[in-house]
Amino acid sequence: MRAVVFAYHNVGVRCLRTLLARGMQVDLVVTHPDDPAETLWFDSVAALAREHGILVELVDETIAPAVLERVKRLEPDYVFSFYFRRMLPVELLHTARLAALNMHGSLLPKYRGRAPVNWAVLHGETETGATLHIMQAKPDAGDIVAQQAVPILPDDTAKDVFDKVTVAAEIALWGVLPQLQRGVVPRQRNDLAQGSYFGGRKPEDGCIDWHRHAQAIYNLIRAVAPPYPGAFFSVSGHRLIVARARLARPEIAALLPAPSTLGLHVAGGHALGKSGDGGIVHLLELWDANQPGIALNTRQISELAGHTP
Repeated sequence: MRAVVFAYHNVGVRCLRTLLARGMQVDLVVTHPDDPAETLWFDSVAALAREHGILVELVDETIAPAVLERVKRLEPDYVFSFYFRRMLPVELLHTARLAALNMHGSLLPKYRGRAPVNWAVLHGETETGATLHIMQAKPDAGDIVAQQAVPILPDDTAKDVFDKVTVAAEIALWGVLPQLQRGVVPRQRNDLAQGSYFGGRKPEDGCIDWHRHAQAIYNLIRAVAPPYPGAFFSVSGHRLIVARARLARPEIAALLPAPSTLGLHVAGGHALGKSGDGGIVHLLELWDANQPGIALNTRQISELAGHTP
């Protein structure tokens, strides 16, 4: 069987490796040029493809007609999309003799759309996974071909979960590839009425509202923790990024005297954030947004906390 692969990020790398390990002939890999303004914490699909002698096309915003014509000429049995950041045009999907398949980072029909791992952590889910599904014009709406679930532990960050989803994608693809190579595409209905759709997230969506419950604040911190842009709040004219946090253990929470205002405090040498329900978030590592990656020390945090409105 012959395939054309559209891929990016770690899921793209692992799924391309899986295709090659199962003996799929990959005639072309289409991927994105790396954005110099983005924190590149993931592996390179282009480097892997070139290592295996596979032709590579780079696509930034739109898929050029020349790329579409090249795929048509290759007459692939399958077109795969593994964390490619652009919707593939319907005309391109029709180039696949057997099926055009996408790997999505959730258990469809839940969390269709953008940033599925981040949204799942934000909403306090205890499980997510990876789904290989048929591509059609509507995003993440085609029949399900294979799925693999993974747990979300209470203190997992989105990066922790993304690493698990990457492995889940590999397992799901590995398991179904023998059928696909026989020309058999298993299908299960993707019941959209039982799921949800979410759009993309922006760095400003990470702003902490201390009036919210402690669990909701902690979920936000976990959902956008570095290498994502990070949850943040402002104090004394400084934007602080919460790089690491936990819900405070009882003995830590008890260090904060009552009554206390919402937001940042330092007690017993610990940076603590008080929420609207009285819960306490233990802020284990804070960064000044002007110096990301450099943790503030207790003295610096104390000075800022002393000026908290």
